[in-house]
Amino acid sequence: MSLRARLINTWLRRVEKPRLARAERPEDLREGLERQARLFFRAPRGSQMQWQVLEAGQRRLDALEIVPRDLRSDGVVLYIHGGAFVFGSPRTHAAMAAALGARLGARVVLPKYRLAPEAPFPAAPADVRTAWDALLAQGVPADQIIIGGDSAGGALALGLLAGICAEDGAQPAGVFCLSPLTDLTYSGESFHQNAEREALLAASRAFELSEMYLGALAADRPDVSPLFAEFAGACPVWLTVGDTEILRDDSRRMVRRLEEQGVPVTFEERHDLPHVWPLLHNILPEGRETLDQVAAWIRRQPGWPAGS
Repeated sequence: MSLRARLINTWLRRVEKPRLARAERPEDLREGLERQARLFFRAPRGSQMQWQVLEAGQRRLDALEIVPRDLRSDGVVLYIHGGAFVFGSPRTHAAMAAALGARLGARVVLPKYRLAPEAPFPAAPADVRTAWDALLAQGVPADQIIIGGDSAGGALALGLLAGICAEDGAQPAGVFCLSPLTDLTYSGESFHQNAEREALLAASRAFELSEMYLGALAADRPDVSPLFAEFAGACPVWLTVGDTEILRDDSRRMVRRLEEQGVPVTFEERHDLPHVWPLLHNILPEGRETLDQVAAWIRRQPGWPAGS
């Protein structure tokens, strides 16, 4: 564990975690992350970013497309940002997505899905499905698409995969998740065991934020919590999480669930790294290392088109 990681953990625990715990409105959470993204997150030089409209039938959705300076692959990464279904945006995650796209020489598309509480479930998963269907409608082969997501975006990424499996649809090349939320019942032991050790997330806010997203709906529905979904016949999945995160057991149990259903899984558990640490790739060596690992894994997937 690097010195920078230790310093960042100290700052997160003393400054950011208390701020997240006391933020009263979704607007406060949104403005805070947007401001931090502008200050601290930098995309690789030469990355081109532009908004586009994704269309699938009568459904339309705004998305941020990121094209690396050295575009050398026809593959596409469909990346779904996190933020407890309440905050976050393509802009907050654009620098990290661009860093991954630069490693792959490939486009990254970040859908601007609707947020709770203004647009509760099922708005977000419906928008994510629109993004997937739109890429297929553009002529991108399913097995040349990688689906990725972090935190709540990981729940949406795995939920999209479960929906594709349920329909026996064409599989993506793979799915990767960074510190994913997979169980909105928060029944994992780490949710309580790591409540103090966790560097960023405030366990005390989890149920409140989930209620904004779900209302009175059951949190153990398979279309809400992918831990309870079916994945038989799914493409390979790559997961990573920190061992001091409250969501640690979301990944551990998700790995077991996938393996029980015959899904190829790669799992990386790291020591005392903060929630979705690759967001801090500009300053955190472990963030760059994880992006390197994800990119190497993507390139090994059979359907992923090799760059020139």
